[in-house]
Parts: sequence; C-alpha cells; structure tokens
Amino acid sequence: MPEVRTGTVTVWRQLSPVLATFRLAPEEGHRFPSYEAGQYMALRREDCRLTRRVTGPDGRPRYLPDLDETGRQKRGPVSHAYSIASAPFQTELEGHVEFLVVLEMASTLGRFTESLFDMEPREGASMRYVERIVGDFTLSRRVQEATHVLLVATGTGLAPLVSMVRQLDHDASSGRPVPPKVTLLHAHRTWHELAFHRELAGIAAANHFDFVYVPSVSRPGEEQGREPVGRGRTNNVLRLALGLPMAEEAALEEARQSGGDTRDLEAAAARAVPPQLPPGVDLAALRARLEPASTVVLTCGNPAPMADVRQVAQSRGMRVEREEW
Repeated sequence: MPEVRTGTVTVWRQLSPVLATFRLAPEEGHRFPSYEAGQYMALRREDCRLTRRVTGPDGRPRYLPDLDETGRQKRGPVSHAYSIASAPFQTELEGHVEFLVVLEMASTLGRFTESLFDMEPREGASMRYVERIVGDFTLSRRVQEATHVLLVATGTGLAPLVSMVRQLDHDASSGRPVPPKVTLLHAHRTWHELAFHRELAGIAAANHFDFVYVPSVSRPGEEQGREPVGRGRTNNVLRLALGLPMAEEAALEEARQSGGDTRDLEAAAARAVPPQLPPGVDLAALRARLEPASTVVLTCGNPAPMADVRQVAQSRGMRVEREEW
C-alpha cells in the first residue's frame, strides 16, 4: 500500500471565484514519485462534508448529504484524484507538483473541493497526498504511430495536456525526439479562466517544436485589452476547422428533418457563440494539420463537448483517445 504523506501548498493562484491553480511541495525529507505527463495522483482532505451515494428511479447515481443522528451533515476525510499539470522535468528540478482545480458545487455538495477552497491561509496549508502517481493517459501509451497529436480540452481538462506540452517543449529544446506536430485546442468560459494561457502562447512562439495553440472563450466580452483569443466552445472550434456546422446547428437541422419539436434547439442555436479562431491562427493551415490518417486526438474535459469531439473526429477517420478514470 502506498503511504499517505503530508505536503505543503506553496503557491495558490486564484483565476476566478471557482477556479485556481496550486503547487504542492512534498513531505519534508521526501520526493514525489517519478511520473509521465498525463498521469494523476490522489489528494486528501480530512474535514470534508460527507455524502452518500443513492440510485434514483432512473437508475442513475445521486449524492445526498450523509447526516448524523442530529440531522447535521457528517464531516470526515475525502480523497480525490487530480491530473498533474506540472511537467515531470519541473517536479524533478523544483520538487513541486501543480494542479488545476475547480470548486464543485452542484453534483457533490462540496466534498473535497469545498474544503480545499475553504483553506485559510491557502499558501502554507497542509495537504495530504497518496505517494503514488498512476494513469495511462500518456503520449507513450496513446499516440503510437501518429505523427500529429491533437489535444482537445475544456476547463480543468487542460491539466494533463499542459503537462504534456510543457514536457514536450523541454524535450525539444534539449534535443530529444517529440511528435512532428502537436495542436492544442482549449476553451473555458472567460479569458481569466484560460489557465496557463501566457505560458502556452510563449511555448508556441518559442517554436522549439511544431506546436499550434488555439485558445477560445465560450462567454466572450471580458477579454478587451488582453491578448486576443478565439471564441466558441472547443467542440465547435474543432467543427469550424473541419468545415462542419456548430453542434447546436447540426442538432437543430436533424430535428427539423425528423419533424421533431425544435423550439428548445432553436433557442440553443441562437445562444451559441459562433466559433472564431484566434488572430494569427490560419483556418486553412489548421485544417491542413488535421489529416485523419496521421492524427490521434487526445481529449479531456466536460463529457458533453468531448463526446461531440469524439463523434466528429471519428466521422473523419481520426483515432480518439479520452482520459477516463
């Protein structure tokens, strides 16, 4: 059994009220295990609101507060696995691991992330971790013969992919072999929530390897005066690159052809932000990179847009690999 140790939060960066990155130093006298970019480890908090899993009438699991005999919600330890956002070379040189976390409120009634965001002060706080790093969502396991790696993420799904890009940049600048072409599509709601944006843009500009970075926001309007980014959900940006209509438009057209009720779909299509590439990213050049026979797609993020990414990529003959724990 792996040991559970106590590390220290050394840097906390708040990106929005519900999104943050933080670095964790290992327990004194210890180092984190070696790992590959794309892997994950379990963190543990001792004072979390506890829930119990129940199965609803529809057969789907739900989580309800686990109450004691007085009707108060029980508190206790909860562990949660997170993909590591730092690159292996960074951990080797600097000692820390880095994470990208979102405050979960609806599905799990707080639990781990509520306790995490309630830490005060955050920097210097203790954090328990399982001394084991695992997972097969790695380039060595998933890429195989592909010469173009298309990384697609929403929200905190960026974490394992930014670890890969950081390591690839380090390897390429050190003269080690890397995939011939790598493209990253990442979307979040607002500019402030595009974690690691400036670093990723810097990696693309440094040109140590053939890397194209395509950031976008699904709720544009707050990015004035900042580095320009694209617009639209990640799956719709991919659809734009493949010459396809937005997912909302495709669903509406399918309903019209089948004679179904289209009112909700019409409203969804009207609300959708039309995809737009960032300045400097040429549509024709991006489309040329997406050669199906040589492209493997690695996805991580919100299940709904990632399912659409899988569907449209596979419809064009691309192999799709998804992070699934």
